[in-house]
Amino acid sequence: MIISKAPFRMSFVGGGTDFPSFYKNHGGAVLSSSIDKFIYILVKSRFEKGIRCSYSKTEIVDNVNDLEHGLVRNALLDLKIQDSLEIVSSADIPSSGSGLGSSSTFSVALYNALLNYLDREVSSQILAESACKLEIELSGSPIGKQDQYASAYGGMNVYEFHTNDTVSVHPVNLSNDFHKELNDSILSFYIGGDRSSNDILKEQDDNVKKNHNLTTLKKMVKLVWDLKNEMENKEISNFGEILNENWNLKKTLSNNISNDAINQIYDEAISCGATGGKLLGAGGGGFMIFITRNEDVRSKLRNNFSKLREVKLNLTDDRAGIIYKDIK
Repeated sequence: MIISKAPFRMSFVGGGTDFPSFYKNHGGAVLSSSIDKFIYILVKSRFEKGIRCSYSKTEIVDNVNDLEHGLVRNALLDLKIQDSLEIVSSADIPSSGSGLGSSSTFSVALYNALLNYLDREVSSQILAESACKLEIELSGSPIGKQDQYASAYGGMNVYEFHTNDTVSVHPVNLSNDFHKELNDSILSFYIGGDRSSNDILKEQDDNVKKNHNLTTLKKMVKLVWDLKNEMENKEISNFGEILNENWNLKKTLSNNISNDAINQIYDEAISCGATGGKLLGAGGGGFMIFITRNEDVRSKLRNNFSKLREVKLNLTDDRAGIIYKDIK
């Protein structure tokens, strides 16, 4: 039996520059951090023939090709696992619509469990590349590459996407005191919403292929390095301002990233004294974060948004790992 876990991520700036249609021509970068919320996947041999896969529903099939769960089906086919296996998944956060990179986190945790089950070599790089292959190549998802790397490597990093399709990982060097202050300064609210991230991401990708939004995306890449520098210099106020600038740029990438309700929430937070914030993920709904080091402002935000669900999402150094392994 193998039990793996992989962290969700909080992405701050640069989202959208991790699409191959952009970075293969211009180079991209994203700054993000893993958080203290995880997906867990159990893999074990099964006494009976066939494959049992349990997530929000349970499937039992005789043939891998009959699995409805596309990521599990394609991963098993890729690794040539055909029979007598049980896979169970569980998550700390709803597996869709959160904006925390759930599908990529699932893919990283799945490959980590399966590769360990097969007693194959595992590293952060292998997990990130395997998850990208699973989602982008094998499953045809119109997504970028930031979430897979963020979950596999963990911690606070800049992920730089090069024109030759390689990825460099640049750690953001934070003091323990600043890391704690940053965690205290971030408020996270779940706003819900009916969001189809694939539709939004496909629209963004199509726009890039038509050479739209290139100037905006290049500005977002620059903000990644600006934010890394500000964080390493312990500038939380500038952190919020850069997030605010990135959010205003991001909204122009697709008509479906924001809407009147989201804009109203954001504007209210800024009027309460937040220095910046953003909607996490592709857009349309999920989690919104706001930044302020002022406790009175945080109290005001909590009071004004009392109808929304606040969820504490702590930035961590956790990366994908194995929490139990017993192969007999």
